[in-house]
Amino acid sequence: MASTACTPPLPAPGELTGPRSRARGALLGLAVGDALGAPAENLKPSEIRARWGRITGFVADRPQGTDDTEYALFSGLLLARHGSALTPAHAEAAWHEWITERATFRGAGFSERGTLENLRRGLAAPISAQHRHAWSDGLAMRAAPFGVFAAGRPGEAARLVAIDGSVSHEGEGIYGGQAVAAGVAAAMAGAPVPVVIAAALAVIPDDSWTAR
Repeated sequence: MASTACTPPLPAPGELTGPRSRARGALLGLAVGDALGAPAENLKPSEIRARWGRITGFVADRPQGTDDTEYALFSGLLLARHGSALTPAHAEAAWHEWITERATFRGAGFSERGTLENLRRGLAAPISAQHRHAWSDGLAMRAAPFGVFAAGRPGEAARLVAIDGSVSHEGEGIYGGQAVAAGVAAAMAGAPVPVVIAAALAVIPDDSWTAR
């Protein structure tokens, strides 16, 4: 018989729609989805099908997440420390404290590497976000905790994630993070999918690449 020692108890049906359950689902879903997709990153759909067929479960012997999960934790820690009072100075200080100095978060995509290089050169936000990958999804990948924190308040989620992103992203990179954060905030309040999408689009410019 398989051990259940590490298996948490299932919530009662009435608890599945509560804010705590939704928050847990949002963050665990991010981490599990990250680990599911990590082995297939950068592969073409045809290559994925040839290797695994349709992926319906973990394909690695030791599933693990990537910088997507690590930096979402980083955002969560920022919010736990500062909440709605978060400022660009707070975010920049956290990058120095937890990433450039302690190397607590070791994974890094292109946008993170560009940011770290600028911070180590002594550049401050928002100048630290002026690198070749400031448009990328590096902010979007860590945006979900802002939506969880600002449940039911998509505009506040978008405001806060833009503050975090001012250290590492510009333009479309900020818009992507805002769309994800706002969408999660709407979903946290129980909004149906069309409303979630509308909330995500409402916080970014209509003529942006992200909106299109």
